[in-house]
Amino acid sequence: MDLHKNHHTACIIDCWGKKLGEIKVENKPSAYPSFMNELKKYSKKNTTAVFGLEDVRNYGKSLSRFLVEQKKIVKEVNPALSSARRNSKPIPQKDDSWDAECVAKVLRDEFEALPDAKPLDVYWAINQLSNTRKGLLKNMTATVFRLHQRISNHYPSYRKFFGHVDGKTALLFWETYPSPSYLKHSSPEEIGVFIKQIRSPLTLEKAIAKGASILEMVHADGATEIQFQEQQNVIVRSLVSSIRNSQQEIEVLDRELKSLIKDLGFKLETMIGLDWVTVSSLISEIGDIHRFPSPKKLAMYAGIAPVVFGSGKKVKNLKNYLGNRELYMMFRNLAIKQITVQKGRDQANNPYLFAYFEGKIKAGKTRQQAYVCVMRKLVNVIFSLMMSKNAYVVPAIEQKQAG
Repeated sequence: MDLHKNHHTACIIDCWGKKLGEIKVENKPSAYPSFMNELKKYSKKNTTAVFGLEDVRNYGKSLSRFLVEQKKIVKEVNPALSSARRNSKPIPQKDDSWDAECVAKVLRDEFEALPDAKPLDVYWAINQLSNTRKGLLKNMTATVFRLHQRISNHYPSYRKFFGHVDGKTALLFWETYPSPSYLKHSSPEEIGVFIKQIRSPLTLEKAIAKGASILEMVHADGATEIQFQEQQNVIVRSLVSSIRNSQQEIEVLDRELKSLIKDLGFKLETMIGLDWVTVSSLISEIGDIHRFPSPKKLAMYAGIAPVVFGSGKKVKNLKNYLGNRELYMMFRNLAIKQITVQKGRDQANNPYLFAYFEGKIKAGKTRQQAYVCVMRKLVNVIFSLMMSKNAYVVPAIEQKQAG
């Protein structure tokens, strides 16, 4: 089945690949029973219908859930497989009917290798929450950049006012005083009381001193008023409101993510370099660890394990550029954090992996190749931690490290 936002196209083939028929169904639960009734016209006696869904944008979740509840065999078809089948023809074509037929033939040929559909999977929920959080964070970062641009025109010394331009105190200050004209009749005491109300741990004396410092910097900056200043102030307040709303929405998503991750029982955060945000992204990309029979399969999925090309006696190991690039970068960043030696410390965050990294360098590998070796080691670690749900313990360094 080729799935879309408004309707789905189903192509029915037999075990020989012969097309028996085609059905179009609306993408709404009320239309699914009639679809199943129409499908019976093509079902022969003692045969079982198997469903393959190519769901690129999650438009088929409701249909997948319906079929699973009906005890049907439902497989997920990777779009790359159906695309390869479509482009294998001398004259490639593309329409819903042909796409659905390509999906059906991939289902027939790759049935054993295709994963079962899990529309109610907790990993899918984590993936959706994590992706939504990333989208909000990306938009908020762009909005904060725009706020920097606006505030720098009004307050040239604004970076000295607060630690972060998007902090709680800073946002309320920009909202209340979007430009210096709002500070003309304000005293250090008034601004100090204002800051004290937001930052309660701060003493009133320090808050007043902060207010006096801000007024001094504003006075030293000189006149920054421009034409249509009121309109500029409206933009500043709008940006502040957008940032605050994004922060609140991210907090809601964070609570839901923490709850789901806690229920899974993983202890990945026990490893240095993995906070709960990174853990949620990692779980989001990996999904159910049991779908990988071995760490090697996970490494191939992440694009870390090499691809073997051989003919006769000639065999080459080439870099895999077709893996999950987001997962690849997660493992790379984690590898860098493990072997980093922080300032003021005499050893790396993970002495065992640092010794392993140095061993690879001494064996003649480049730094980039050694990084990949550490990444491959981390794949084994993450695979083991997710399978066992144990906490991570840094292994003892052996006298002779592998080169």
